[in-house]
Amino acid sequence: MSERTLGIIGGSGIYDLPELENRKEVKIETPFGAPSDAFITGTMFGVRMAFLPRHGRGHLIAPHELPFRANLHAMKQLGMECVLGISAVGSMKAELQPGHFVMVDQFIDRTRGRTQESTFFSDGCVAHAHFADPIWEPLRKITLQAARSAGATVHDRGIYLCMEGPHFSTRAESRMYRHWGVDVIGMTNLQEAKLAREAELAYATLALVTDFDCWHEAEGDVDVSKVLAVVRQNADLAQRTVRETARMIGAAPTAISAKGCMQHAVMTSSAAITPDARRRLQLLIRDQLG
Repeated sequence: MSERTLGIIGGSGIYDLPELENRKEVKIETPFGAPSDAFITGTMFGVRMAFLPRHGRGHLIAPHELPFRANLHAMKQLGMECVLGISAVGSMKAELQPGHFVMVDQFIDRTRGRTQESTFFSDGCVAHAHFADPIWEPLRKITLQAARSAGATVHDRGIYLCMEGPHFSTRAESRMYRHWGVDVIGMTNLQEAKLAREAELAYATLALVTDFDCWHEAEGDVDVSKVLAVVRQNADLAQRTVRETARMIGAAPTAISAKGCMQHAVMTSSAAITPDARRRLQLLIRDQLG
């Protein structure tokens, strides 16, 4: 059986994986700078794992400041094949209540200042990744089953609108997003999904509902103290979901892998790729660089 791996990017309130065995703290440097924090590596059910707190321990990095490229490149350096991004989100639908989980399958991009952090391919090498289905379905399905086994109220599929942040929505924006059919709103996971695809990493998002955004006037506006209270309530359930996901990946008959998904994505001829771009991208798509 091939080695099984699982990277976890923990969102608001998820700053560690205490149940990891053979724990080690690992600092990584990448061609795209330093990640959000040191990684915690270890094993669970025979699955080799790497955990990264997205905002750093102590929650020091705002959503629009996150080093997305370094975070995903470091996951690749550590040999991860699957990455699960855990994210606190606001609900845009009454049935998606605080405390519920959503296994999203689509994104809408409303970020503005993250062009550089949304792709590995710039400054000397151009690629166009297939992104119609931004979530890697085999990993999404396993995590959905894991969340149910862990006892979560989890919704199958949903549209995640990724906003710029760090501010929450205006009421007019919130109502507009509901008109678009959005299910949840957050500030982080779209860039991770894009970069994971470019790095040939299987990626899925576990969205943890904390509030009703500001469209639901009967519930009041978004209150950070209330959000944090729900985050703390969800943290243990999210940890159990990660544990069950690792168990299921370890027991699955085949490994989950996105290897080869960028096979025809690079547009720049091998001879024209600049030496600096070749250095930056070597680990990600070495088979296509020539």
